[in-house]
Amino acid sequence: MIAWLRSLDPRLPRSVYTLQVGGLFNAFGNGLILPFLFIYLYNVRGIDTGTVGLIVATNAIVSMVAGPAMGALVDRVGGRAMLGASLVFLAAGYALFTIVTVPWQGFFASAVTGIGNGGFWPAQSTLIAGLTPAERRPAAWGMQRVTMNLGIGLGALVGGLIATTENTTSFAVLFLGDAATFLVYLVVLFALVPEPAHGGARGSRSGTYSDVLRHRAFLGLLGVNTLFIFAGFSGFELLPVYAKNEASVGEQAIGIVFLVNTIVIVLAQLPITKLSEGHRRMRTLALLGILWAASWLLVPFAGWWVTGAAAALLLIVAMSVFAIGECLHGAVYGPLVADLADTRLVGRYMALSALSWQLGFALGPAIGGFVLGGSPVAVWFGAAALCVAGSACALALEAALPQRLRRTPVAEPPPPRSAGASELPPAGVPAGGTPQ
Repeated sequence: MIAWLRSLDPRLPRSVYTLQVGGLFNAFGNGLILPFLFIYLYNVRGIDTGTVGLIVATNAIVSMVAGPAMGALVDRVGGRAMLGASLVFLAAGYALFTIVTVPWQGFFASAVTGIGNGGFWPAQSTLIAGLTPAERRPAAWGMQRVTMNLGIGLGALVGGLIATTENTTSFAVLFLGDAATFLVYLVVLFALVPEPAHGGARGSRSGTYSDVLRHRAFLGLLGVNTLFIFAGFSGFELLPVYAKNEASVGEQAIGIVFLVNTIVIVLAQLPITKLSEGHRRMRTLALLGILWAASWLLVPFAGWWVTGAAAALLLIVAMSVFAIGECLHGAVYGPLVADLADTRLVGRYMALSALSWQLGFALGPAIGGFVLGGSPVAVWFGAAALCVAGSACALALEAALPQRLRRTPVAEPPPPRSAGASELPPAGVPAGGTPQ
């Protein structure tokens, strides 16, 4: 048992741990404001709900437009420089929300944050891929899933204690606190995180998006991921309104449902990542589709058969099952994108990967909201069916993957305690990544 627990140690380079800590601060800051942005713009600033929805959507739309351009810049000037620039945009954008009084100011602030989000994920993912040995990438992405969920959960908890519509200043504290986390990350980034030593063709003009778009296995993976995000993750935004209006679950109980989801991810991600080693990646993705389908099939019974506290308990079970699927996704998807990427074009690969998330998140709530309005039950059966379809697509994609990438790599066992320092290469030393 002790040996197995030691095997869960991600054993990442120090620079990658630094990125993860920075991501934790970032996620905490985002958690401070994510649950309260709509409330702030509507209840405090008096902007109508339809316009507020468009302001919030502007962030995602601008991210989708800016992401590919940012990915190309990552390949040109490096992940660290572009991550730094993205952090500046994010800090400025969220700070600007404190002075929003009319809609156009809200749109402007949201657009600035969208530019930052468009560059953040390609840049940070490129750094993690370049600084992490290939066999440790599943652990690196698993750790990222843990830190992001933990940070958002803690941030939302603290934000709930601070925010009150009776005191406008409380929301200024939240937005400035979020901006401060980006600036802290910026300082740590340039002080402690090196640029990966393998730059490929960085700084030259070799390699374009057309090269990436000819990579059929990668495009297939993007399609599968978009389908899973559309049918899976985007249901998070629909679940609270269903729980409240159809199953009589109160706001506090809804918060507990999502808190349990976060706790399961924090506790289970690294063990599941370890268990996935040596197993076929597409089968793992297929399993997550089945788990997500089972999770969404449980939701209609909250409202049909049970309401109130009993419904909340059923939704906790559903979200716990969903969290296990999230852990499987974290163990497979990000590392596989990094392994498939041409080292000259990692920024572009990561930008298109982020785009698949953004597209799924944009379409899911938009389409699901209309379905939910017409039939509160049908949306969950439809989502479950699409998750099963995603599982089938994942299995069909396996034949397109290079043979050596079909299984999650098995990491070397940790050295004996007497061996001293980690056997991982020092931060910045290139590792893994052969062009496909």
